[in-house]
Amino acid sequence: MSARTDALTSWHDDWSGLRVAVLGLGMTGFSVADTLAELRAELLVLAGAHDEDRERILDVLGVRYLIEPGLPEVPQELRKFAPELVIASPGFAPHHPIYAWAVEQGIPVWGDLELAWRLRDKTGTAPKWLAVTGTNGKTTTTQLAAYMALADGLRAAPCGNIGVPILDAIRDPEGFDVLVVECSSYQLHSTHTMAPDAAVVTNIADDHLDWHGNAEAYRRAKGRVYERTKTACVYNLADEATRRLVEDADVEEGCRAIGVGLGVPSPSDFGVVDGVLVDRAFLEARRTSALEIGTIEQLAARRMLAPHLVFDVLAAAALVRAIGVSPEAVARAIDTFQVDPHRNQFVRELNGVEWIDDSKATNPHAAAASLGAREHVVWIVGGLLKGVDIAPLVRDHAKRLRAAIVIGRDRREVLAAFEQHAPEVPLVEIQVDETEAVMLQAVAHAARLAQAGDTVLLAPAAASMDQFKSYSDRGEHFAEAVHNLGEAPHVEASTEDGNDSTDER
Repeated sequence: MSARTDALTSWHDDWSGLRVAVLGLGMTGFSVADTLAELRAELLVLAGAHDEDRERILDVLGVRYLIEPGLPEVPQELRKFAPELVIASPGFAPHHPIYAWAVEQGIPVWGDLELAWRLRDKTGTAPKWLAVTGTNGKTTTTQLAAYMALADGLRAAPCGNIGVPILDAIRDPEGFDVLVVECSSYQLHSTHTMAPDAAVVTNIADDHLDWHGNAEAYRRAKGRVYERTKTACVYNLADEATRRLVEDADVEEGCRAIGVGLGVPSPSDFGVVDGVLVDRAFLEARRTSALEIGTIEQLAARRMLAPHLVFDVLAAAALVRAIGVSPEAVARAIDTFQVDPHRNQFVRELNGVEWIDDSKATNPHAAAASLGAREHVVWIVGGLLKGVDIAPLVRDHAKRLRAAIVIGRDRREVLAAFEQHAPEVPLVEIQVDETEAVMLQAVAHAARLAQAGDTVLLAPAAASMDQFKSYSDRGEHFAEAVHNLGEAPHVEASTEDGNDSTDER
C-alpha cells in the first residue's frame, strides 16, 4: 500500500488530486466515482458496457471515463493515467487483466467497503458497524439486525451488498448510529482495514468458485469479515467452518466468540430453550441464567419457523446485543418483521398445496435449507450453476421429492444429477427459454404433480440471469403464474407452433 493511500483514513483527510481508477459503472462503481468526485480526487472510470444515464452524470461531475466492450485488456489510457489507487467493483475478479495488472504494479486495490470504512466519519461521529456475510442468510440477518436496532431507538440502516451502496449510507447528511453491512465475498476480498464492532459468518458452502478460483480462496475471503473485529465474532455452531474462521482471525483484544445454534445454548451462546429464544452471552450471570429475546410462537406468527430463519433471527440478535440493544427491542422487532421478498416467501395455498418462493436460493446450500424444512416437495430447480456441483444436493434430498421441474440453461447438469442419485423421482424438463413461458409451464406442471399436503418450492440452487433479469424477476414470474392458477389447473405441454416444449420422464 502506498504511503499516501495508507494515510487516508478519514473523510476529512486530503483526497484532492489522488489519481484513482474506478473499475465498473454499475451501482457500486458509480457510488465510488460520485463519492471521490465530491472529495476532489482525479478519476478515471473504466467500464465494459455503456450506461447512458450514469455517463451523463459523470459528464456533469467532470469525471473522465473509458467504455470498452468487455475490457479484455489493460487500456493504454489507464497506463498513462498511472493510478495511485484502484477501486474495483465486484464484477472485476482478481484474475481480470486490469485487476491483475494493478496488483503486479504494486498499486493498492480496494473495494467499496474499504473506501467506505475510511470515510465513515463524514458526519462527525462514525457509526457502529455490524458486518454480515455467509453463503446464505446474509440479507435476512442484515435486515433483522437493522430492524432490531431501530426498535431500540437507534438510527440504523441495512446497506452494502443488500442493495443500498455502503457509500450512499455513509454520505447520508443526517448520519447513522449503526450501519448493518451485508458483505459479499467479492467485497471482502479487497478489505484491508475494516474493523467492525461485531461480525457474523452465517454459514459456508462452495459458491462463486468461478470468481474466486477455488473453495479455499472463497472461504478466506469470507473469513476476512472477522479481521480486526472489536466486540463479538458471531459464528454458526452447526457449521464448523465458521468456527475455524473465527479461530484464525486476528481480532482486537477482548473480542469474544459468540456461538449461535438451535439447541440449548452454552454460556456465551444464543439458542432455544423450550420454545424460547435466549441470550446466554451478554449478561453477567450467563453461567446460570439466560435472557429471553423472543419465542418460537412469535416466529410462527411471522411464518419464520424454517430452521435457517430461526438461526437468522438469533444471529441478528447476537450482533445487536453486542452493541447494547435491549432484549425487549429484539422481541419487539420480531413481532413485526417481514421476511425479504423471494426468501422463503409464502405465495398461496391451493387445493391443500403450499406454494413457496425462495428464488433467492441461488446456490445449493441455500436450496438445501429450504428443502430440509419441508417433508414432501415438488421442486422447481435450475438456472446458472456458477461452477458448483448440484449432485450432492439432489442426493441428500431425493427422498422428500414428489417430483422435480428442471429449468434453466444448465439443465443438463441437473438432469445428470437426478439420473445418478434420484432416478426414481419424476422429472419434467422445461425446454423453452422465453422468460414468460418458463414459469407458466413450470408452475402448471408442478400443480399437476403436487398432492394435498405437499409444498411446491421454487428454490433453484442456481443464479437467474440465463432466463430472467434477476432472482427477484424470477420470483415475481413464479408468483404471478401461481396466482393465475385455477382450482383445476390445466397443463399445455406444447408451444404454439406444435413443438414439444417439455420433456417428462
